[in-house]
Amino acid sequence: MAERERRITPPYGGVFVARKRVMDADAVRRAVTRIAHEIIERNAGLEDVVLVGLQTGGVPLSRALAEALSSIEGVTVPVGTLDVAFYRDDIGLRPVMPEAVTDIPAELSGTHVVLVDDVLFTGRTIRAALDALTDFGRPRTVQLAVMVDRGHRELPIRPDYVGKNLPTRRDEAVDVHEDGVDLGDMINERAR
Repeated sequence: MAERERRITPPYGGVFVARKRVMDADAVRRAVTRIAHEIIERNAGLEDVVLVGLQTGGVPLSRALAEALSSIEGVTVPVGTLDVAFYRDDIGLRPVMPEAVTDIPAELSGTHVVLVDDVLFTGRTIRAALDALTDFGRPRTVQLAVMVDRGHRELPIRPDYVGKNLPTRRDEAVDVHEDGVDLGDMINERAR
């Protein structure tokens, strides 16, 4: 079923059509604050913590987490961005489309890296991110923060911090944005 989703999502002309708002902006803000507190608690502070947002949906979320961490602890946490396009295991099944630049602010060896993404689905993007991180050092730990865990894992990957567990059908889509989280469908423009 993951292959079906790949066929109907961009760059193949798919368009997200929202059916239901499952989190509003306030709920997202509260989830970010809760996750920030959990990161501080799990790491006994923020020493050696680095946030790495996955392009593209994890980047705004990682920046929001950095702001929340700063307001709670008064510490600026380094924030990086990571594009995993060239590390994916589906190269050859679909075109490789790098989304944006990778920018890791510091050597990652010995740090606690918190990978941040908007939606966790099959786990394949996170697997690619783990491979990509090795190019930037050997972190002491790698943790995973996501706004939405929708299930349907194809790999044994589990998030450490979750904004919302949202069971979905495989053919549904989830969109996380600044105004909240929407549940909907990907519609193939050619089928319209």
